[in-house]
Amino acid sequence: MITDHTKTSTELKQLVSSGKVQAEVPTVLDSSHQSKLDKLKDASGKDFNSDYASDQVSAHKDAVSLFERYAKGGDNSDLKDWAGKTLPVLKHHLEMAGGLKD
Repeated sequence: MITDHTKTSTELKQLVSSGKVQAEVPTVLDSSHQSKLDKLKDASGKDFNSDYASDQVSAHKDAVSLFERYAKGGDNSDLKDWAGKTLPVLKHHLEMAGGLKD
């Protein structure tokens, strides 16, 4: 997952830096994501595993939904193509994340 996330982050940053996508890339986590990270930092053992698995499933479900919607109806053709190209990887990550709960 790390390799795939690094690759997609780099691709998205390139779309922004090339001017094909008008956006500001965040440099810090928002408070909701920071809170989840802090909770994981304080957890251990089964609590960590359970929280991590739950967070991964939730995040990947949200990502798949967002990318599906944008790939179908987005208004920026470059970003729309990228979302469609990235979607199969996100779906695979969702499957892997679901396996963490077992």
